[in-house]
Amino acid sequence: MNLREKYNIPKHAVITVAGTVGVGKSTMTRSLAEALNFRTSYEKVDSNPYLERFYDDFEKWAFHLQVYFLAERFKEQKRMFEYGGGFVQDRSIYEDTGIFARMHYEKGTMDPVDYGTYTELFEAMVMTPYFPHPDLLIYLEGSFDHILERIKERGRPMEQATPVAYWEEMYERYTRWIDSFSACPVLRLDIKDYDLLKDPDATEDIVERMAFFMKQANLLEK
Repeated sequence: MNLREKYNIPKHAVITVAGTVGVGKSTMTRSLAEALNFRTSYEKVDSNPYLERFYDDFEKWAFHLQVYFLAERFKEQKRMFEYGGGFVQDRSIYEDTGIFARMHYEKGTMDPVDYGTYTELFEAMVMTPYFPHPDLLIYLEGSFDHILERIKERGRPMEQATPVAYWEEMYERYTRWIDSFSACPVLRLDIKDYDLLKDPDATEDIVERMAFFMKQANLLEK
C-alpha cells in the first residue's frame, strides 16, 4: 500500500508546491509524487528562452518572461486536469502575477502598459469559473538566511550573479502574497521542520499532515 492509499488522498488530486526560489519546491514535488504514486509537473527552466536574458536585463525582458510563464503554466494546468489529475506540480500559476509581475511593475522594471496588458491577460485566462484550480497548495517557508544559503549551495550561475537584495525583496513579497491567497486551500510547511534533503523519511509526516488538512477541508475521498 502506498501513502496515497494509506492516508486516503484522492487519486485525481492536483497538488501544487509553492514558495520562493531556493525553498525546496522541486525536492518536495519529487518526494510527494513518489510517495503518492502521482505524476510530476516541473517548471521548465532549462528550455525557457527568456530566463537568461531576463537576468541580464530585467527591464527589457520582464514582460516577455512573464507572458511566456503564463502561457506555459496555463497549458500545463489544462493538461493535468484533462489527464484526470494525479499530479504534484512545482510552482503555481498564481505566483507569476501575485509576486513576479507585480514586483517588476512596482520597481519600475516593467512598463505600466505592459503590466496592465499582462494583468488583463492573466485575469481572462485564470480568474474565471472555468479554470481548474489545484485541490491543495503546499506553501514552503523558512527564514531568509536559510533560503539564501540553499540558493548559494545549488550554485546556478545566473542566480549567483543576482544581488542578494533581489532575493530579499522576493522573500518579503512571497510572505505578503501567501497571507492573502485564497484561490485554493493552503497547507504551510516550515522547511526547518520538513527538510527532505536531510531527512527523506519526513515525506510520510508531510502526507499525514496533508491528509489531516484535506479532511478538515472536506477534500478526502469518501
